Amino acid sequence: MSVYGAQQTDSPRFDDTAQSYDAVLIMSFGGPEGMEDVIPFLENVTRGRNIPRARLEEVAEHYYHFNGVSPINAQNRALIAALQTELQAHGIDLPIYFGNRNWHPLITDTIRQMQADGVKRAIAFFTSAFSSYSGCRQYRENIIAACEGIENPPTIDKLRVFYNHPGFIQPMAENVRVSLAQLPAPERAIVVFTAHSIPLAMARGSAYEAQLQEACRLVAESIGLAPERYRLVYQSRSGAPHIPWLEPDILDTLDQLHAENVDQVVIAPIGFISDHMEVLYDLETEAVEKAAELGITLIRAPTVGTDPTFIAMIRALIVERMSDNPVRLALGSRGPNHDICPLNCCRPG
Repeated sequence: MSVYGAQQTDSPRFDDTAQSYDAVLIMSFGGPEGMEDVIPFLENVTRGRNIPRARLEEVAEHYYHFNGVSPINAQNRALIAALQTELQAHGIDLPIYFGNRNWHPLITDTIRQMQADGVKRAIAFFTSAFSSYSGCRQYRENIIAACEGIENPPTIDKLRVFYNHPGFIQPMAENVRVSLAQLPAPERAIVVFTAHSIPLAMARGSAYEAQLQEACRLVAESIGLAPERYRLVYQSRSGAPHIPWLEPDILDTLDQLHAENVDQVVIAPIGFISDHMEVLYDLETEAVEKAAELGITLIRAPTVGTDPTFIAMIRALIVERMSDNPVRLALGSRGPNHDICPLNCCRPG
């Protein structure tokens, strides 16, 4: 019932017993908060992957474009503040801790602080709506590693992924609807949903693609968008060129749409919950410039961020784990995702 997940193949996937928690942990990717942080941050991200220094410096330019500051930490702090208010408004008195994989506050320091504060059991929210190695299992591994060497570390459960929860789909759909309305002829516009590309081998070890396709379908159907009016594409590819990653890429897709005489596009970054660097640079910089070159009018829909419906969803997911036999909300035909990660889910590939 912890981040360790199931211990055998026939372990239950849902926790129907009310749990008692004394803290919430928000865990995310992390990002630099100044020019001097950029290269050390990228070294953390790529450690053990033998990435050439020249590639690090190339990616660093994306951050230097924004004075070395990724907005992700500030956005997560805003999410934490909104969630704290939401919990208090519903009589849930739980402190919220914040830990990152790659930059301060690092999860190792956060776990030590939780232990020092006497936290015995916490519930963790990972800032990814979808199941993949980097978006789920690796965070679990990060927490396990952070607990090593600590006497009596807290037990940490994780909330289920929420790609088909109405609290995620509804605000995303509203953002797309409002963005379409800003176009001069929205009835002929194409909605391009984007998500972070991952290696094909990693995708095969998870439900990432299937969940993304379902989330796109749910958003599109909720605003009456026909299947031919939207498509799922990927962005932010990294890694060696010879290793296959999920495609098509957003920039290649804009070329294709131009060839199809499409001149109005809404980009909906459904794979992200906040407007962090991959959104600001890869979409609002590169994709916007590409669209301008092609004569395409482009609107980028906001992410869910701190939308009240989304924040209420996080609170509802916490309450699920604090309740006996809870009702687990989910849209579509796939049903709610598991509470307890199966033994071999979200493999790295």
